[in-house]
Amino acid sequence: MALIALGVTGGIGAYKAVEVCRGLQKRGHEVVAVMTRAAARFVGPVTFEAITRQRVITSQFRPGTNADIEHIAIADRIDLLLIAPCTANVIAKCAHGVADDFLTSLYLATKAPVLLAPAMNTNMLEHDAVQTNLRTLAARGVRFVEPGEGYLACGWIGRGRLAEPEDIVAAADGMLRARGESALRHRHVVVSAGPTYEDIDPVRYVGNRSSGRMGFAIAEAARQRGARVTLVVGPTTLNPPPADTTVRVRSAREMHAAITRAAAAADVIIMAAAVADYAPAQVAKQKVAKTDGSLTLTLERTPDILADLGRTRQNREVPLLVGFAAETSDLLARAREKRVRKRVDVIVANDVSAPGAGFDAPTNAVTIVDGDGEHAVARQSKALVAEAILDRIEALMRNREASASPA
Repeated sequence: MALIALGVTGGIGAYKAVEVCRGLQKRGHEVVAVMTRAAARFVGPVTFEAITRQRVITSQFRPGTNADIEHIAIADRIDLLLIAPCTANVIAKCAHGVADDFLTSLYLATKAPVLLAPAMNTNMLEHDAVQTNLRTLAARGVRFVEPGEGYLACGWIGRGRLAEPEDIVAAADGMLRARGESALRHRHVVVSAGPTYEDIDPVRYVGNRSSGRMGFAIAEAARQRGARVTLVVGPTTLNPPPADTTVRVRSAREMHAAITRAAAAADVIIMAAAVADYAPAQVAKQKVAKTDGSLTLTLERTPDILADLGRTRQNREVPLLVGFAAETSDLLARAREKRVRKRVDVIVANDVSAPGAGFDAPTNAVTIVDGDGEHAVARQSKALVAEAILDRIEALMRNREASASPA
């Protein structure tokens, strides 16, 4: 059980922090709430006091001449500082070392890992000043739970709403496990995400509906477990999570080249990208003019990245190879066949025609197929599905290490 300081700042998402607190407690963690003055205008401190059964800290000035310097005392005790929601104002203070209340003083004083869940208006989030502050904090090792998209309190629809409580809890729990005995700690994990676009001409392309959400969730969760992550991402409208190395590609051939380069030093490769199976045999140098007749395209097979990885690895156990099977029928039969044919360790199978489990959905439901059998993961957020996939990967890694060790 870990001690988590839950910082709550002054945004409408503060009400969700109550659910975050509950979720952390359900996972066995102890929580102490730290609220800014503005946060108390949205949620009463007594709410958190009732849930945590601890005094809620709202001021850095505690009465009494012999009182402890409380932000220092707590800074030494906590295992994680989680701020959810984290406003643009508090992000700026943390980035620039401003300590004008208990929460920002705690941020400067603690040596514990820090996880922020930003929440604000879309334009504020996209402003250069906020983006610069986020990059500054990321460079210092601060982790983030990316904000979601949807209706905002200001009436807009866009990116900036606080991530769902279960996703924040999963991210916090993953960071704490990374400090412990995660098998991924200090390992090099390569993750592919998003679609590939295969050009027809300078204007048109053949593509698919993949958003990259599943791959992004896996990359973020792996990094929270202490892995060194290389993220290879195809064209997507979503901002990728922080990674140690991010490589942007467009086509299947570009992704093949990027994955092949990264594979040489990889411990685990997770191919979550929806790579095109076919591409136009010829790419027109000029836009193909519209005519009254039909247009025939000749398509050719693209490189099979996962099969090439399995063939190159041969009988070695490193890197551990994980593929995805996005199907609309015969899900498990095709996943089993794909795992054997491509000589990989794990296939994550999902029915993309099922409600709430297809491309661009915030949730997913999968079956993890490996040499030990099949492990169903019920429909839930992609962040939690990512945790389940990594749990299975870690179990396989530990089993292999145990088998390789002398009795």
